[in-house]
Amino acid sequence: MAIAASGSGKVGPCPFAKCDGSGWILGEDDLAYKCECLEPRLARARGAGINSVIPARYRGVSFDRPPVTGIDSVVVNAIRDWIQDFDRNLAEGRGVWLMGDTGTGKTSLAMLVSKEILKRGRTAAIYSLPKLLGRIRSTYDNDPGDESYADFFERLCEVDMLHLEDLGTEKRTEWVLEQLYALINERYERQKSVMVTTNFDQTQLEEQLGDRIVSRLVEICGDPLPLYGTDHRMQFQPPGQ
Repeated sequence: MAIAASGSGKVGPCPFAKCDGSGWILGEDDLAYKCECLEPRLARARGAGINSVIPARYRGVSFDRPPVTGIDSVVVNAIRDWIQDFDRNLAEGRGVWLMGDTGTGKTSLAMLVSKEILKRGRTAAIYSLPKLLGRIRSTYDNDPGDESYADFFERLCEVDMLHLEDLGTEKRTEWVLEQLYALINERYERQKSVMVTTNFDQTQLEEQLGDRIVSRLVEICGDPLPLYGTDHRMQFQPPGQ
């Protein structure tokens, strides 16, 4: 059984140098045993077709440089702790909820988490809410043989971390609420992590999205991490702009 590297059609080398790249090891008893590389390979295959690229602006994000060095240390330390307990948090479906004013570093901290997830060979789907909803709509027009809504939804449900930016900014419609509830509820039931950033506080988000969605986010993420104050985008803007 071979697991092809995404998009290449070829089997990649085993990162543990234990198998031939197929994810299976033939034992002395002529039985095949799973290699350590099999599950990460399968996870990456399930994640194919989702957006897992850190935007160029955030590829250099670090705990050691602005804007993160200027963010509330309580929240930064909470993110640092989440990353340090990375494996257990993903295994138990624990997420992250960053809430607060525009430009206070919510996205920078969320990208730190997604960057670490991808660095360690796990999978993340990274979307702003409007782009994700647009991507879902696009599946309705796909030709036979192209990725269906059901296929895309399954990938979103199985990825290790679903990273959603700007929750609550989308126009409230019955269709939007239906899509969000189906996705958040399915990940909640499968015990999969979700990470969200939003400018809304919990009460405002309940008014925008409804109690059913927000209550599940609380179950997954715990209490939101609040970030209020200076707009770092203005603070670190180059002179003359």
